[in-house]
Amino acid sequence: MAASLGPLVGAIDQGTSSTRFLVFNAETAELLSHHQVEIKQEFPREGWVEQDPKEILNSVYECVERTCEKMKELNIDIANIRAIGVTNQRETTVVWDKTTGEPLYNAIVWLDLRTQSTVERLLKRIPGKNKTFSKFKTGLPLSTYFSAVKLRWLLDNVEEIRKAVEDGRAMFGTIDSWLIWSLTGGTNGGIHCTDVTNASRTMLFNIHSLEWDPDLCKFFDIPMEILPNVRSSSEIYGLMKICPSRESGALTGVPISGCLGDQHAALVGQMCFQDGQAKNTYGTGCFLLCNTGQKSVFSEHGLITTIAYKMGKDKPAFYALEGSVAIAGAVVRWLRDNLGIAKTSQEVEKLAAEVGTSYGCYFVPAFSGLYAPYWEPSARGIICGLTQFTNKNHIAFAALEAVCFQTREILDAMNKDCGIPLSQLQVDGGMTNNKILMQLQSDILCIPVVKPSMPETTALGAAMAAGAAEGVEVWSLNPGDLTAVTCERFEPQINPEESEYRYARWKKAVMKSMGWESSEGPSNGK
Repeated sequence: MAASLGPLVGAIDQGTSSTRFLVFNAETAELLSHHQVEIKQEFPREGWVEQDPKEILNSVYECVERTCEKMKELNIDIANIRAIGVTNQRETTVVWDKTTGEPLYNAIVWLDLRTQSTVERLLKRIPGKNKTFSKFKTGLPLSTYFSAVKLRWLLDNVEEIRKAVEDGRAMFGTIDSWLIWSLTGGTNGGIHCTDVTNASRTMLFNIHSLEWDPDLCKFFDIPMEILPNVRSSSEIYGLMKICPSRESGALTGVPISGCLGDQHAALVGQMCFQDGQAKNTYGTGCFLLCNTGQKSVFSEHGLITTIAYKMGKDKPAFYALEGSVAIAGAVVRWLRDNLGIAKTSQEVEKLAAEVGTSYGCYFVPAFSGLYAPYWEPSARGIICGLTQFTNKNHIAFAALEAVCFQTREILDAMNKDCGIPLSQLQVDGGMTNNKILMQLQSDILCIPVVKPSMPETTALGAAMAAGAAEGVEVWSLNPGDLTAVTCERFEPQINPEESEYRYARWKKAVMKSMGWESSEGPSNGK
């Protein structure tokens, strides 16, 4: 007889480097079981990053199936899973055929740079080439990062997609939309929707009226009929259906009732519901979000304005300021896969620990240009300050330091915009298991870094949204009912002068990385 633990909630966490399915106890927020599958990233040309939407979908099915098997072994009844939340890598763009259910091209990943010439062409149409022309509507600068320019590129360059749009067969979505449509039946009644947080990353969405913006769709020349319906982050979108190709039906009939972009989900999972509360997530990239309450705050220092969450149809939208860094964990993956200086990510930490210093070597991992606070697409990665003494240990240390320096840059911007400096930093994400990194982060910021002992805050946020949805109601979001989280603290251990000196050198290195690439060059694959 399977044990009953009260209501459970599942979370699909589809990130840039892996997919996970996790199951939580709705009453205690305890993680009961999970499974993870790494996702292949394809780099067909320099600066291009793609993933196979079918591989992503299959990885979700595999994670769900394996987790359900693990739960049976643990004697936990999967019939108690009352709802499923979805959280996802944001901006990554998929276009598929609604009659066959097949993707019409690979997913173009948020990090991808092929749209640089598209961005430059669009900029020419804006008076004064003003990158922030839609800032007060969308909260975003015109950049390769957001979905609208990726979609524009697909419409310009992929004949099959153009044809599907003409025939009325095309559907566009970010990863959440592709997954929810597929999981709720696909060609057989699948629900084509997204939530406000993912919509707010497309550059086609008005973050005040909470609707697709006809003027922006006209500017990017995107047909509105291919866009998903925009819903809140916490409501029943549809029910899980059996996947015919896999006979995967363990969770058939369970409502999908939570949807948040991964960084927004982490904000919820870290319980940052108050104006001024912030978290930093260390994944493929690094994302600092600060809740600004029910008012949108516009940055003067290179941050973007985004929707934090909207916890129900009739609930208000909350906003956040965000500092986005493209390359964090990806730099460790690069040292492992491209340079081969370590076989595992843990080994990179070990290499760094052996020297405890970068010995004057600085690494600016501007592989996809620089995001916040610079928004400088022409930057490229550099390692400088090399001497005959420098070895792979110093480069590993410099890579970890780079993650911390980039965080400091966005934290400085956040403090200037908010006027109230953060007294400590709440952190989460895969890289926070790296104790050296966390200590380094505290040293470079000169404030304590606080890490919850359950690091899966992104999935937790999606589970909370799903469990709290009207019609599910197994998870209470009332502040009094939220379980206190146990944390690990890292206090600064070096003197602020040394920290400032290193940070000043880093900024010098950043300046040297800029203006490297022009889209006119032959390397752009035109």
